[in-house]
Amino acid sequence: MTDTPVPDLGLVPVPHEVRLTGGELTLGASTTLDAGPATEGVARWLRATVGTATGLDLPPHTTGADGPVLRLAVDRAAAPEAYRLEITDQGVEILGGDTAGVFWGAQTLRQLLGPDAHRRANLGRTTTWTLPHTRISDRPRMRWRGFMLDVSRHFTPKEGVLRTLDLLAAHKLNVLHLHLTDDQGWRMEIRRYPELTEVGARRARTRVGHTASDLWDERVHGGRYTQDDLREIVAYAAERHITVVPEIDIPGHSQATVTAYPQLGNTDALTPEQAAELDVWTGWGVSPHILAPTEHTLRFFEHVLEEVLDVFPGEFVHLGGDEAVKDQWRASATAQRRITELGLRDEDELQAWFIRHFDRWLAARGRRLVGWDEILEGGSLGPDGEGLTPGATVSSWRGYAGGVQAARAGHDVIMCPEQHVYLDHRQADGDDEPVPIGYVRTLRDVYHFEPVPPQLAGTDAARHVIGAQANLWTEVVENQQRLDYQTFPRLAAFAEVVWSDPATRDYADFDRRMIAAHYARLDALGVDYRPPAGPRPWQRRPGVPGRPLAGEPPIV
Repeated sequence: MTDTPVPDLGLVPVPHEVRLTGGELTLGASTTLDAGPATEGVARWLRATVGTATGLDLPPHTTGADGPVLRLAVDRAAAPEAYRLEITDQGVEILGGDTAGVFWGAQTLRQLLGPDAHRRANLGRTTTWTLPHTRISDRPRMRWRGFMLDVSRHFTPKEGVLRTLDLLAAHKLNVLHLHLTDDQGWRMEIRRYPELTEVGARRARTRVGHTASDLWDERVHGGRYTQDDLREIVAYAAERHITVVPEIDIPGHSQATVTAYPQLGNTDALTPEQAAELDVWTGWGVSPHILAPTEHTLRFFEHVLEEVLDVFPGEFVHLGGDEAVKDQWRASATAQRRITELGLRDEDELQAWFIRHFDRWLAARGRRLVGWDEILEGGSLGPDGEGLTPGATVSSWRGYAGGVQAARAGHDVIMCPEQHVYLDHRQADGDDEPVPIGYVRTLRDVYHFEPVPPQLAGTDAARHVIGAQANLWTEVVENQQRLDYQTFPRLAAFAEVVWSDPATRDYADFDRRMIAAHYARLDALGVDYRPPAGPRPWQRRPGVPGRPLAGEPPIV
């Protein structure tokens, strides 16, 4: 047979190499599944997900069985997460460099089967499924292919998180960063400190719209995950070769924390009236409440992190470190004494000392700190000049500069600049976008995001850009339907950026594949995405102010 290059299979993200080899394979009742060592989990997923959707039972293969065979195997000679998929008259073979590679190959097979293979039940229309004879060789571009979900500002129930994991897996993304704490809510059960969720997981009401809005939802908003909920999420993610990275934000973004445990705040910087009015924040923006730099606070969060590490076994723990307003430290005699005792110059160095304490604490337990790019600030830490540990990793959100600085200093970097991959930002200009905030970032814009900045391209420091992440903050993302709208289809574009070969990036081809095949997959998955022509009537929120407000210059 003569190979036919560049077939139109509508795959997203686009594989590294695809060739049609002529002919077709039909899968039906006689199709069996041969799962080699270390692929049993992928076999379970195929039967439970693809098998349920297609009606294919996929019984274990036995010698002498008559019919096509779906073979799964690990080939240790291949790179981690890489796979080869071949469809011939005999069946389908998926070889992965590891179990994750086999799983990503199974996701590609699911796409080849068509949109209905993405449903949760068989529609009863067909008992056979046809696949083109194909050879696919594929591998990920980046190690960290992430999505951050803010569950503090608006809580996503456990079932919504599990659904999110399924959608990440369908796009070959492998990190879910859960933003578990902020001024507006603490979401993780900490058994030693139950008030964190008994008090800190609910707020009295919620501002509707962005910071300057005068509209309010007067319902109590809240929610929390038990530790067993989170263990379930972690296990569900692991079955899909996704790592869950928890974020406990310190020392800023801590109003919910100090509401639950006021002794963690700068009590000597508050008037009695301010202390009496302290509550979980109902508005948006950056709260002035920051953790007190005391030994009690350090021990408290060491205890918190002991429980975090017990629930989340992954290598990385995110500790925020961003947007820490230091006015209370300036007004606090306790904080000022701490600066003097430690021989620090100012409050910025005090924050650096605070973050680096937990950086070393995590490193001593075999884990790695991740923090927003503010963790680079603060200069030296006194006479010893001790800085971040070698494993500390920077999430570069304020553009590329922090990531460039960190990579040149030998630290790993996750690129997530707000100007490019903050999915809460508006998708178009005009009044139709629901609560339009931030930069205009279209599907095309996200597709053209480049994680490796030109300052690093071709240098040894570029290897420290271990990946990229799309972030969804949820101040104005009030439910699952809105979450879908903000996330898709832009997350599909992002997935291609971090998975596929950048040399072949072609937006026109991506858009064609989306229209030809992938929007139908999202429909089958039940995703209420933003259509190419603009929001549907029920996706709009007229009259809810965003940012910038009318008359203000646009953010560019």
